[in-house]
Amino acid sequence: MSGSTIIFYLLAAITLVSAVLAVTTRMIFRAAIYLLFTLIGIAGIYFWLQYEFIAAVQIVVYVGGIVVLIIFSIFLTQQAGDLLPKPTIGRQLFSALAAFCGLALVMLQLVQHSFTPTNNKAIEPTVANIGNQMLGVDDNGYALPFELVSILLLAALIGCIVIALKSKPSEIINNEQGTRNFE
Repeated sequence: MSGSTIIFYLLAAITLVSAVLAVTTRMIFRAAIYLLFTLIGIAGIYFWLQYEFIAAVQIVVYVGGIVVLIIFSIFLTQQAGDLLPKPTIGRQLFSALAAFCGLALVMLQLVQHSFTPTNNKAIEPTVANIGNQMLGVDDNGYALPFELVSILLLAALIGCIVIALKSKPSEIINNEQGTRNFE
């Protein structure tokens, strides 16, 4: 086993263990920290694949943006030591079924796809080439996934606002005049 293979398995193990811990812990601050290590592990895999630009974007956008925003909203509400509610058995079964179906779909796609070698020269991973690929709308473009990432960032912002709310949204407007209660 070469050193490169050991590094890959180490990065993959860090990423997977952190991801499992992020979704199984009941401490909200620890879940955010485990998410941080998961995203850093993914950036490490990008560095290992020699995609430095994508790794830097991973660190800046996800680690530097989303995770810091989540941690800030947790500290803003002073809920760092609070326990998350224990999930019900039905929710756990649904989550396990959804994860199994997702894994089954990925495995089905991998089995059905024919991986054929090519003699075409690989595209140089420069910033200009990556930008052209990400914003392209042709067969080799990634405009749709690029827009989906922006929706993910918007969902993270909305999630942080929900975490930062000190009371339930139905309790914010609580009197006859409709004034907001910011206590």
